[in-house]
Amino acid sequence: MAEPALAALPAPAAGWDALRDDPGPDSVRCLGLYARLAAGVAVVTALQPGGAPSGTTVSSLTSVSARPPLLLVCLRHGSRTLAALTGRGTFAVSLLTERQQRMAERFADPAVPHAARFAGLPVRRVLGLPVLADGLGWAVCLVEDVRRYGDHQLVVGRVRAVEAGDGRPLLWHARSFHALE
Repeated sequence: MAEPALAALPAPAAGWDALRDDPGPDSVRCLGLYARLAAGVAVVTALQPGGAPSGTTVSSLTSVSARPPLLLVCLRHGSRTLAALTGRGTFAVSLLTERQQRMAERFADPAVPHAARFAGLPVRRVLGLPVLADGLGWAVCLVEDVRRYGDHQLVVGRVRAVEAGDGRPLLWHARSFHALE
């Protein structure tokens, strides 16, 4: 069936732009769409002002540029890890394997204190920052830029050290963890 001719559509009210003036869908509908995005899982770590480690699980992480090497991570506004990384201007990202789901759950659980999130885990220091061992890889970054959008902040980091390993990634899709099949 052919689409109607543009002339057959009613003309919008003068000065009204549907894309800009309509309030758009509610957050529940948007979250339903966002849940369908498949993403790798990582843990972002930083040091609090007293030097204690802080960390949280993320699935909003992407490369921005190879020259200069830049990563982008999205963190919820008010996150303790966000405060730590903006306070010190540095952070690390550890990419998780499919065998590290429990680690991802631990770092995502707001009921687990930050110090307890690291307890018993193989952690090494790279350029002073905690990096989780046995993952797909890691990067240590200097904060290049931070911008607030809605309830999250986008953090761009300039990569200062990096290591890529082997393995199969842990994935986040439809509000749960998955492995590649």
